[in-house]
Amino acid sequence: NGLYAKIRAISRGRPRFVLHDGPPYANGAAHLGHFLNKVLKDIVVKSHQLDGYDSPYIPGWDCHGLPIEHQIEKKFGRVGNKLNAKEFRAACRKFAGEQVDLQRGDFKRFGVLGDWDRPYLTMDPRFEAQQVRALGKIIRNGHLYKGAKPVYWCLDCRSSLAEAEVEYQDRTSPAVDVAFRVVDPADLARRIGVSFDALGSLPASLVIWTTTPWTLPANEAVALGPKIEYVLVAVSRNDGNEWLVLANDLVETCLARYGSAKGRVLAQFTGAQLEHLQLEHPFLPKHVPVILGDHVTLDAGTGAVHTAPAHGQEDFQVGTKYSLPVDNPVMGDGRFREGTPFVAGVKVDDANKVLIDELEKRGRLLRHLPYQHSYPCCWRHKTPVIFRATPQWFVSMDQKGLRANALRDIAKVQWFPAWGEQRIFNMIKDRPDWCLSRQRTWGVPITLFVHKETQALHPRTQELIDEVARRVEKEGIEAWFDLDAAELLGADAAEYEKVTDVMDVWADSGLSHECVHYTHPDEVKPPVDIYLEGSDQHRGWFHSSLLMSEALYERAPYKQVLTHGFTVDEKGMKMSKSLGNVIVPQKIMAASGADVLRLWIAATDYANEMALSDEILKRMSESYRRMRNTVRYLLGSLAGFDPAVDAVPVNELVAIDRWAIARTAQLQEEITEAYRKYEYHVIYQKIHNFCIVDLGGFYLDLLKDRLYTMPRKSVARRSAQTALFHIAEAMVRWLAPILSFTADEIWSFMPGPRSES
Repeated sequence: NGLYAKIRAISRGRPRFVLHDGPPYANGAAHLGHFLNKVLKDIVVKSHQLDGYDSPYIPGWDCHGLPIEHQIEKKFGRVGNKLNAKEFRAACRKFAGEQVDLQRGDFKRFGVLGDWDRPYLTMDPRFEAQQVRALGKIIRNGHLYKGAKPVYWCLDCRSSLAEAEVEYQDRTSPAVDVAFRVVDPADLARRIGVSFDALGSLPASLVIWTTTPWTLPANEAVALGPKIEYVLVAVSRNDGNEWLVLANDLVETCLARYGSAKGRVLAQFTGAQLEHLQLEHPFLPKHVPVILGDHVTLDAGTGAVHTAPAHGQEDFQVGTKYSLPVDNPVMGDGRFREGTPFVAGVKVDDANKVLIDELEKRGRLLRHLPYQHSYPCCWRHKTPVIFRATPQWFVSMDQKGLRANALRDIAKVQWFPAWGEQRIFNMIKDRPDWCLSRQRTWGVPITLFVHKETQALHPRTQELIDEVARRVEKEGIEAWFDLDAAELLGADAAEYEKVTDVMDVWADSGLSHECVHYTHPDEVKPPVDIYLEGSDQHRGWFHSSLLMSEALYERAPYKQVLTHGFTVDEKGMKMSKSLGNVIVPQKIMAASGADVLRLWIAATDYANEMALSDEILKRMSESYRRMRNTVRYLLGSLAGFDPAVDAVPVNELVAIDRWAIARTAQLQEEITEAYRKYEYHVIYQKIHNFCIVDLGGFYLDLLKDRLYTMPRKSVARRSAQTALFHIAEAMVRWLAPILSFTADEIWSFMPGPRSES
């Protein structure tokens, strides 16, 4: 009925309050988590609209990325199987559009009011074009660079992953203690202050402990803590006696693991004394140095850390300091390259056994045990990821002050709950550079030309980006994929190549504040008033949006951030099909209407996990009926009452009726303040108690005689009706943001001339 447009029209000139919608993935039917999130947003928007603001709501959808690709791969296989890249992208676009329509219908049925005919879609060519322009500005501001660094790599996606795309799961890995033999024992003796003769003829080794034996082919060093105390201890093993270098605090634990009695300690020294000592690689014909790193701890292991700069962020950082090679022998599908000793063509998981056997054969394996630990996995495939150094495009956190600016501006934002501020602060403080590139098909391309030999950006990059953005706005991202470089580069085309990577999907949503301001300039203008999402978005959308806004404008994109907990069952268990505890909102709405579920959301403190079960729903239904029946009684008692004619002036009201109106006015102030503080569970409690205690338990009981026995037009009866009318007028407004369908129904039965609901 055009209600949204009518509200916008009558709200012109009011102060603006904008909630910017975090886009859900256009993938699958709306679930209870969607319902919770959308209804909370709806309550925020409607309550501010009632509070005198112009509060538009532009819903959005995340349309690119792996979740959609995954669905198309299930149907058609990978690109090149049944579909070429262009056909694959077309299938992704079609699927995403269908999912948007499916979810939009559900969100409307939830009672969420918004501009559903003009949502923002990250696959809208205008959005994509503005994202390309934003990339240009990020480059102009000095934040983008290309580098070969270890990144999370999913073997199923065959692509890099962002930190927000990684989940941790318990996994059992092979933990091995491996001996790196000292090349020159005389050098070791000199460094630790003992005579060479004291070593006798026994070999000496530093022992590392690792849960990723497959990374040993890429080993380039062994790291020690510079201030950690180490010992040289004599041990007996099956194949003879030897000296081992172990952390002093871990020596007894290590020797117990090896089944060796503690022998003579020849010397105690710090890690710094062994810097640059040369070691033999345990199975490759090369020497590797001892290096120093503050990342070495005594939490587990031996106090010596195997260092493979191609397979770990800390390894890479310390390796850069020592100019270590970054040798990545693992291909994108998880197999070792041809020519890799012992494991050429072998998958990384299978390589563990091959290499453990080789270590044992060479006498370099001190112990091999299963080890259970928390391990990073792909959020989509649920399979373990690896760290793998590949050439990628990164947003630098530090070269132009991005991290410092973000940390500064976090304090300027109001966080609900307050602990969210420290949480995102810690995440930004410790995070690595953002790997922006993905080796995928369905995404906004990184629209750059790089020199074939030097990989340097084309000198006309900004001009080229502007031209590509113009084309993308007309034709969508296919404009880039179809582009012949010579069209834009002319003679330079022979020396430059197009980048084939696409942007991390978190860049799509992270730039939504920028792109939606372009597609919907009248409704969304950053910084917006509030972002509202689940508490996982401190590492997701809140995080990516903050970094992108800082990279563009050196400011946060939001003034307030509100987070809610996740839906669980009455025992606090996560809802899953395997546990049989999934609640489908569509089924509840079909049986009881949306307002019972909306009331549950308001009644529950969203700062914590939000429990729902059949029993909780039953209690909510009872609470809903109590409120509904209270208003029904009010409306029934107002039969034949015309407020324009029959309302009694305040000074002529019966005293108890004046009290009822005053109590309602007082409660209205409290409820308005609670809406402003986003304390919806407080509002529920106040309205519920008002219905049960103030009205049902006291005031309405007192009115019965006057309403039922006094003449219809008597002042005493009209006084009661006047009070009930004002109470109903207030209650319909209190309830409207939460029980929207019920409030609409109440409004239609209210006496007196009415505007549209």
